[in-house]
Amino acid sequence: MAANRFNAFTDYGIGIGLRVPHYQHILSQHPVVDWFEVISENYMVDGGRPLAVLDQILEQYRIVQHGVSMYFGSADRLNKEHLRRLKALTRRTKTPWLTDHLCWGSVDGRYTHDLLPMPYTWEAAKITAEKIRQVQDYLEIPVNVENVSSYAEFHISEMTEWQFLTEVVERADCGILLDVNNIYVSSMNHNFNPQEYVDFVPADRVAQIHIAGHSRFEKYLLDTHDHPVLDPVWDLYARAIQRCGPTATLLEWDDSIPSFEEVHAEALKANRFLSIVKSDGNTTPVCEGVR
Repeated sequence: MAANRFNAFTDYGIGIGLRVPHYQHILSQHPVVDWFEVISENYMVDGGRPLAVLDQILEQYRIVQHGVSMYFGSADRLNKEHLRRLKALTRRTKTPWLTDHLCWGSVDGRYTHDLLPMPYTWEAAKITAEKIRQVQDYLEIPVNVENVSSYAEFHISEMTEWQFLTEVVERADCGILLDVNNIYVSSMNHNFNPQEYVDFVPADRVAQIHIAGHSRFEKYLLDTHDHPVLDPVWDLYARAIQRCGPTATLLEWDDSIPSFEEVHAEALKANRFLSIVKSDGNTTPVCEGVR
């Protein structure tokens, strides 16, 4: 197990996404949750119900911000107004770190609102890393970049996705939000070994992990976040925890959202793997009895 200088929050445990259908339950029942992840863009506003609810949540819970529109891999310059609002929100939430995706999604100021895969080239790694450094310096908090699920590849790529991720984070000196569901989805779509991906990312830079459900179609897998975590993703999570040690873990459930209790119970299944690592520093990818 690698020593992890980017994961100084081993006590963060297991979190779930803060979603509108659960607002009333959380505010009235005060469930015991280690932390909530919020989508930054939903709260980068001047007022209204979103911020009012967020302030009530902050009175009782720890919050980690997760972004969906930084687009580190886009050729566009960083949006200064976006960064200003983002920094104001980080000060409000006191998020210990910020996460966003290793992808592109904008051209000439026009946003696709999608997380598009990048060409894995040395030049792209250099440009992307520089933007991450600029964001990290401006926000004055750690930034962790997330690997995305993908459904197409660039023929001009000069390395594997995990080599590209490693090159970017080493150049930027930032952390990784390792999404093991995204790894599995992409591995099935592009025919690579997902265990090899987990084994070769720099474990000492993994500060957070995402788990989620996906859907299988005739020719591809789709990252749908609309049902429980499947066995092969639990296997990858077990391996990631074995390599990285106890790491803040977040269950994503963003569509067909069931009751708060069901989402929370699914997230807490990760405790089986975390407890094994904490007790003896080792775990084996075994999913029997998890569900």
